[in-house]
Amino acid sequence: MKYLLAIGLAACVTEVGTPADNTPHDEWDDKLAGRVLDYNAALRVAALRLTGELPTLVEMSAVATAADPKTAYETQVHAYLASPKFARQMFRFWQDTLKMGDDPSLDSAPAFAAEVTVQNRPFTDLFTATTGTCPTFDVASGVFTPADCGNGVPATAGLLTHPGMNKQFFSNFGFRRVRWTQETFACTAFPAEIATVAKDVGGATPYTGVFPFDSIAGTATGGRVDFRDTSAVICANCHSNINHIAPLFAHFDQAGAYQANIVVPTPLANNPVAVMTDYLPAGEGLAWRSGTPVTDLTSLGHAMAADPAIAECVIARVWNWGLGKSDIIDGGNRVPAATIQAQVDAFTHGGGKLKDAIFNIFTSDDFVRF
Repeated sequence: MKYLLAIGLAACVTEVGTPADNTPHDEWDDKLAGRVLDYNAALRVAALRLTGELPTLVEMSAVATAADPKTAYETQVHAYLASPKFARQMFRFWQDTLKMGDDPSLDSAPAFAAEVTVQNRPFTDLFTATTGTCPTFDVASGVFTPADCGNGVPATAGLLTHPGMNKQFFSNFGFRRVRWTQETFACTAFPAEIATVAKDVGGATPYTGVFPFDSIAGTATGGRVDFRDTSAVICANCHSNINHIAPLFAHFDQAGAYQANIVVPTPLANNPVAVMTDYLPAGEGLAWRSGTPVTDLTSLGHAMAADPAIAECVIARVWNWGLGKSDIIDGGNRVPAATIQAQVDAFTHGGGKLKDAIFNIFTSDDFVRF
């Protein structure tokens, strides 16, 4: 009896003396770790995304019976990317992403984005290209025919000066064009920048913009809309960025043609045309972000091209498309930065070529494991 009691006490001491493992544990980590390679399943998804069709029996057999299924699968993905059907898929992808299409005046925007993708040109051409931004696309043959837009802009800046985009998103003050630019290419809604420390401006809530509160127009500076209204400071939080960009888009009329003067209306009585002091106080410059001044749409395009958030956004969009997720903005399907960091790094260090990035995503561990 004493011997058995001693054994029992020793066992208790050992158990009690062992430090408890209090490390937070997520059951989904176990599920992710338990996935297995399945190149044939990945092939079916890749074929549907990249060509719009299921893989053939020959393609599936080539992967299933290969001595090295990984290489066989990657070879087939390369073949899909070289197919005219891939051009068609990219055209549809960009119609959805840009929210433009099914009309000749609009289709040239997704056609241009698809052309840049298919030809593996730098993705930043979408903001910086000076020619060929209004091509046509033959869905049946997968052939692009280059063309300039010809809407009177002093200098073309990719899709930022595109007549179809400026026609589609015409609005008071040109604000819809700014929202489209932000949500499509930065993947976040306004406010675009949020200060780490909020500032009391005498309102019901503090001001959280990064630009100085007095850098946007209000009735005190001669503006006809009080963007500094302290009864609704939340407006200034967004407009601190919006108002520094919108005047650049304000020169495009309802048909998307560029005019020498601002032509967008205001929501005031009788819809008078906006003027510069409605956006910003006299002497305040334009900017993409606080500390990133711009002077025209060309410099805006280059500022966007240099912004890491733009590269992260397009990779996140393609990631969601590849893995069957809904839109980042409309569906709220944000991608954790760590999940796509390898793809973002390869994209930025590889010259920002989206076709290469698509290959990397469709051959990543997350895509080929089930």
